[in-house]
Formats: sequence, structure tokens, C-alpha cells
Amino acid sequence: WYQRRVRASSGINAEYGEGLRGLNELAKKLKQQRIEAGALTLASPEVRFHIDSETHDPIGIETKELKETNSMIEEFMLLANCEVARYIEKAFPQCAVLRRHPSPPLSNFDLLVNAAAVKGVKVSCSSNRELAYSLEHADIPGDPFFNILLRIVSTRCMMQAVYFCSGMLPEEEYFHYGLAVPCYTHFTSPIRRYPDLLVHRLLAASVGYDKTYTELLDRNKVHEWCENLNYRHHQAQLVQRASIALHTQLYFKDKCLDEDAYILFVRRNAIVVLVRRYGLESTIFLKSDKQSSVEFKYEEEKCKLTIGKVTLQMFDRVIVQISVEDCSIQHRKLRMKLVIPVIPGVSVEPIYVTMGKDEHIPRPDTLKP
Repeated sequence: WYQRRVRASSGINAEYGEGLRGLNELAKKLKQQRIEAGALTLASPEVRFHIDSETHDPIGIETKELKETNSMIEEFMLLANCEVARYIEKAFPQCAVLRRHPSPPLSNFDLLVNAAAVKGVKVSCSSNRELAYSLEHADIPGDPFFNILLRIVSTRCMMQAVYFCSGMLPEEEYFHYGLAVPCYTHFTSPIRRYPDLLVHRLLAASVGYDKTYTELLDRNKVHEWCENLNYRHHQAQLVQRASIALHTQLYFKDKCLDEDAYILFVRRNAIVVLVRRYGLESTIFLKSDKQSSVEFKYEEEKCKLTIGKVTLQMFDRVIVQISVEDCSIQHRKLRMKLVIPVIPGVSVEPIYVTMGKDEHIPRPDTLKP
């Protein structure tokens, strides 16, 4: 809706379009100011399912596409959250409900720095501003997806953002590393987040719109609530992951497909891959056949695993086979297997070979990573 009206230049939507374009230009300037201050633009693949209206089964799966208007709305929400955080912290310095993002220890970035260096890219992590600058200029000619992969790996290096009571920490620990702001909270979604509801109550009391109550001014009680909110938030994340896993299994239960993927991480006997088309991530354990004498060589600092004559390295492109392992109805799992590069005793046959020419299933444009 917003995206269509931003583009509108005539008709009944023209007036809306002009106003939204003005807001969009302002949002871009706000975003640029945040980036210059050291705010990070990270990436995390979001999965979106298309559900059958009658059976409620998933009939499609794709990565969520973020439009320009999504960024516009996000900027004004961030601005509102920052302004409200400063206001309630000033009004209630001992009991404001805020959100902080601790700076990660430099050791968290070792994998990111090593993996980027292998590809000839230098990443500096001495501060959030240095990291933001490095990510903005980290490119490999001919590989536009590399920068997104680097941002995804950067996300895994971060600490968890948490809610806290302002009276329980010194002011210098209020800092939000990812957003590069000194004071932050969640204010914009009271219909779906309880922390926002608490913040609304504090704001209403601070402007004289409503009266507060004793417990909301008790920093020990507010601290207890914040601890519970952090726990519940983590539980909600686990539920979300379980829901995605369930719907993914339902979608792939009668399918067996070969798809393009990228290596996110390399382990001693496994690789973690990301299937770009679906935004799915999975670990592929690389166990050779008992009769095979293929040798494994893992080099952690170089982020690579050599199996026989084949080397697998972070950010390499591969072909994987996706299916659902149906050993029992209670233990169905999405399973990915390596197809290409071909490693004797480790890789599986491409699907068009195992199905036969008469039962050819469309494959990616090319099988060469």
C-alpha cells in the first residue's frame, strides 16, 4: 500500500505520494546520520510462507523482501523509540524500562575477520563505526551476495539485546551497540509487546496524562519484570524457530530438490549452508562411506575443510539436495545433502540422475558453483 502510493504521481493518490516521498527522503537522511554515527546494517534471512486458504498447508516459501517503504517506517519507529527513551529516563531515572545492546568482545569477531581475509577483504571490528564502515565497503566483484553473507555472519557475532531497569545500571551501560544510540527503548508496538505497554504507562505519567502506580516506580520490581521479559522474549524466539521448522517440513514433505546454497560456516566434519532461494539454513554432516578412504583436513583459521582433493570454504557456492527425512512421524527433519562439489563417498547424486530422465525435476540454472 505505502509502496504503491510513494510511486503515485497522478490521480487520487498523488497527494499521498508527494507526502510519502517527502517522508522517504527524510528517512534516508535519518538513516545516513545513524550510519555515520556507527549504526550497523546487518542481515538475517526471514522466511515467508504462502498458506492455502482451505487446507492451511504451506504452498510456497520464499525469503521476505524488504521494500524501500519498510526502511522508511523503520527509521521513524527508531526515532520515536529513541526520543521516548530519553524522555522517560529523564522523568524516571530510577525505573525507566529501557533496552540495551552490549558491545561484543573482540574475540567474537575472530571468525568473521578470518573468513573475510581469506576472500581478500579486510574487516575492522575495533568499534561499531569501524565495523559498519568495513561492511559497507566489503565487496567482491562478480559476487553481489558476498556482502549479504558477511552481514549475516556479523549478526552471529553480536551479543543479545536485553531489557533493563535504568536504576540498576550506570548510564554508560545504556548504550545500544547495533543502533549506535546512548539510550533506547521499545515504544512503538504496545499491541504486541508488553515492554512497550510499560513504556507507554511511564510516558503517560511523565506528561501528566495518567497517574502511575507504586510498583512501576519500584526499581527492584521493574528489574524483576525486565528479567522476565528477556526470558519470555527468548522463549518466543524458540517458538518462532519451531514454527518455521514445522511449516518447512510440511512444504518439503513430498519433495526432493537440488538448490543453490552458500557455505555460512565450516566445521570439523560439517558445513552450515544457506539456501538463498528459501532463506533456509541447515547443517550438512559430511560423513564418508565406510568403504571410502577419503581424508578430512580441517583448518580453523583459514575457515576451510579439505576432503580428499576438494576444498570447502566459507562463502563458497555449492549445490545441495533438500528433502524431509521421514524415519518416524514424530521425528521428521528437513535434511540437506551435498551434491556439488562432487566428493567421492560424501556427495549424493543430483536429483535428475536418481529420478531418471523421464522424471526430470527442474534444477538451478547451473550446477557449477
